[in-house]
Amino acid sequence: MKVIYKITYPNKKIYIGMDLKNDINYFGSAKSEIISSDFTEDQRVSFSIRRDILWSSETASDQEVRRKEIELIRHFHANDPLIGYNRWPRVNSRLND
Repeated sequence: MKVIYKITYPNKKIYIGMDLKNDINYFGSAKSEIISSDFTEDQRVSFSIRRDILWSSETASDQEVRRKEIELIRHFHANDPLIGYNRWPRVNSRLND
């Protein structure tokens, strides 16, 4: 099963990613330094994140999954630094409308 997931952090910012194996222990490849800059040392002692499956397929090609991931990043504006931790695709109002 291939999935696109959304991770929500305690500050309500999100990260959207794909997992071609639906590994329950995979939480993406967001840049740690970007996320950690949003949290104090005290906040980092204990916090919870939420991982939601937004889309799944048993038959989609890897290329189709990658296209769907980009579509959902844009849909949720996860590449807007005020909303999410995705840094690609870059925010461009022409592409995100």
